[in-house]
Amino acid sequence: MIFSSFIRHFLPTKAPHRFLLRPLCLASFVLLSSCSVNEIDSSNDFENNGRDTTALKRETLYLKESLPPGLPMPDDSFQSGLQQQITYLNRIQDKTLLLENTQTSVADLRIVAEEINNWLQNPAQQPQLIAHQLAGQDQRGNVQITGYYVPILPVRHLPDEVYRYPLYRKPAQRNADGKYPSREEIDFENALAGQGLEIAYTSSLIDNFFLHVQGSGVIEYEDGEQKLLSWGGVNGHAYRSLGKELIERGEIDRADISAQSIRQWLSNNPDRNREILSTNPSYLFFSEGPTSPIGAANVPLTPLYSAAVDPNVIPLGSILLAQVPKLDTYGNLIGHEFRLLLAQDKGGAIKGPGHIDWYQGIGEEAHFHAGQLKHFGKVWLLLPKNPAPVKLIAQ
Repeated sequence: MIFSSFIRHFLPTKAPHRFLLRPLCLASFVLLSSCSVNEIDSSNDFENNGRDTTALKRETLYLKESLPPGLPMPDDSFQSGLQQQITYLNRIQDKTLLLENTQTSVADLRIVAEEINNWLQNPAQQPQLIAHQLAGQDQRGNVQITGYYVPILPVRHLPDEVYRYPLYRKPAQRNADGKYPSREEIDFENALAGQGLEIAYTSSLIDNFFLHVQGSGVIEYEDGEQKLLSWGGVNGHAYRSLGKELIERGEIDRADISAQSIRQWLSNNPDRNREILSTNPSYLFFSEGPTSPIGAANVPLTPLYSAAVDPNVIPLGSILLAQVPKLDTYGNLIGHEFRLLLAQDKGGAIKGPGHIDWYQGIGEEAHFHAGQLKHFGKVWLLLPKNPAPVKLIAQ
C-alpha cells in the first residue's frame, strides 16, 4: 500500500501498507459494551469509537444485502480514480476470486466499475449491484477505518552529522539463512551498509519508522528536488504494533495512544529507541516512483477515495460502499457518512475483515486528518446482480 495513517499502524490491529507509496497502517481504541472485550482487540476499546454493538453476529465473511437506495454521489476526482481502476482491471487476467463464502471474479469487478461509470453519466439509471457487507473485526460488521497519507520529508543525497539515517531500496539477495535482515539488524547493526542501496538520508530514525508505516512518501533534497518513494517490498519479518507494545508495557495509556503520542514517547526516550523500535522486526524498502503516489494496484491514488485493503478479503480493483467516520476538529466522532471507495492499495498492517485504511492525500493537512482516524464504520463490497458467466476450464 502506499501509505497509512499512523495510529492504526502502531496499534494492535494488524500491520504497514503497501503503498506503492503507501503507506502502511495504525490502531484504535474503544469503550465497549460487556461483550466487546472478547470481540475486538483491547487497544480498540475507547469511548465513542463508532462501533455498533447491537448489530447481529454472523458466521460468514460476507453478508449479502440489498443495495441502499441512492448511492452517495462522489465529486469529480472520483471519476479520475475510477478510470484508473478500469485501466487496472483491463490490464489483469480474468480469474475466479474465492472470498470464503462468496465467489466472484475479475470479470465481475469490471462489470461493477462499468455500472458505476454508467451511473455517473446517467444518475437516474440505478446501477445493478448487490452489496455484500464485510463481517468486520467482531463479526458484527464493524470495520476499523484508519487513515493514511503521504508525508514530505527533508533528506540529503549524502550523509552528514545530522542527516545520517538511510532509506533503503530492497536488497537483491537474502542472507545465508534465506532471509532479509530484521529492523534491528538494518537500523542498529548496519546490515545493509556498503551495498549501494541508499536512496537518501534523513535526520531521524523515528521519521524513517513512521515513513515505513505509511508505506510511501515524498522526500525533498537540499537542492529542492522532490522524489516520490513508493512501497518497494518488505523484509518478510512479522509486523508488531508499536502502539500495542507501549500499551502493554504501561508506557502510554490506551486512551492516549496515537501516532503523535508514540512519536513523542520515542523523542522523549532516545535511549530506549532501539529497544522499542526493534520489537517490530518488519522493515519496509522503497522504490523511486513517479510524481503521483501509486498504490498496490499500480495506479495513482485518489485522495479521499482510494483505500488500502487486505486482498485476501477485498480484491484489489473492487469498489466499496463504506460508512466512514465523521470527526470534529478535535478528532471526536460526530457521526458517519456513506462514501464510495476504490480498493487500490494494500498494507502489511491491513489484515483480515476488520480494518481498511483510507487514503487522505499528501502533506500536513492530510497528515492531520489521517492521524485522527481510528474509528469503526461499515463496509460493503459491491458485486453485480448479473455476474459474468463462469468459464469452464478443461481438466
